[in-house]
Amino acid sequence: MKLPLTVACWDYDRTRALFDGRVQVEGCDPNYLSLPVEETFFRALRSAEFDVAELSFSSYTVLRSRGASPYVAIPVFLSRMFRHSSIYIRTDRGIREPRDLVGKTLGVPEFQLTALVWARGILEDEYGVKPSDIHWRTGGVEQPGRHEKVALSNTAGLDIQPIPSSETLNQWFIDGKIDGIIAPRVPSAFANGQANIGRLFPDFRRAEKDYFARTGIFPMMHVVGIKNELVEQHPWLPASVLKAFTQAKDVAQQSLSELAALKVMLPWVADEYRDTIALMGADYWRYGIQGNEPAIEAFLRYHHTQGLSERKMGIADLFAPSTLEQFLI
Repeated sequence: MKLPLTVACWDYDRTRALFDGRVQVEGCDPNYLSLPVEETFFRALRSAEFDVAELSFSSYTVLRSRGASPYVAIPVFLSRMFRHSSIYIRTDRGIREPRDLVGKTLGVPEFQLTALVWARGILEDEYGVKPSDIHWRTGGVEQPGRHEKVALSNTAGLDIQPIPSSETLNQWFIDGKIDGIIAPRVPSAFANGQANIGRLFPDFRRAEKDYFARTGIFPMMHVVGIKNELVEQHPWLPASVLKAFTQAKDVAQQSLSELAALKVMLPWVADEYRDTIALMGADYWRYGIQGNEPAIEAFLRYHHTQGLSERKMGIADLFAPSTLEQFLI
């Protein structure tokens, strides 16, 4: 009898072969739920509703460092993204370069968000702007009342304050109450072309390509977690789930180079794919530990120095032991 699994993640190109059955999880009978990432994160970390779930890398690391995570991760990085493009500023505040953020007030949806961990780490490593140099205001970007999914406990020395629960960061941005926003989703003030709203890095692609060329880091945002008790009962499960997600990603990646009939509604997607490989290598969206060590270690360093991890975590502390190495033929 196959093991029933409820799997919650977004319907990415790299998960579609799982949802439509082209790729199977060995020994399992999965029920896939296609949910927006914010809903999956909230339901998984608050009440552990799913057997397998897409997780915020940061939220998971916070809980794992406290010994309180209901899940153990496997190195499946469903979401990866450079974050220079996620820093939005008011252009009437004299902000011309990252150093101009010192002393400024920035809004963030949650201080502990993975995207924010990376953005703050990059600002400090690359430009010398420390988290303590900035005043942080938290709240919903477009909808009021958002708060931290995981309570903060070790951020002494940082100015982190919530905005009123009836207000939004986007309106504060428009009204000039904050000097900028760092957020995974584009704030509507920028999307709608609001006056005096821009990006810290207008040519963000150039900045992000330069960052990768120098560091080799393609930041990971999300991991996949499996309930602890399931892993204890079925030690083979993490490797089987990792294998299936990897196969599904490979199916999606092959489609990007298809020229006979474009699988994606972008006319030059094949050229973009070739350019990406030329810069980042053929396995640029790599799963597994091997080859991802620099990015994971940078993230864990940022996470701890920003006061989010109870202790400095290592790679072996985060992932199911059976996924730390993979067999080779």
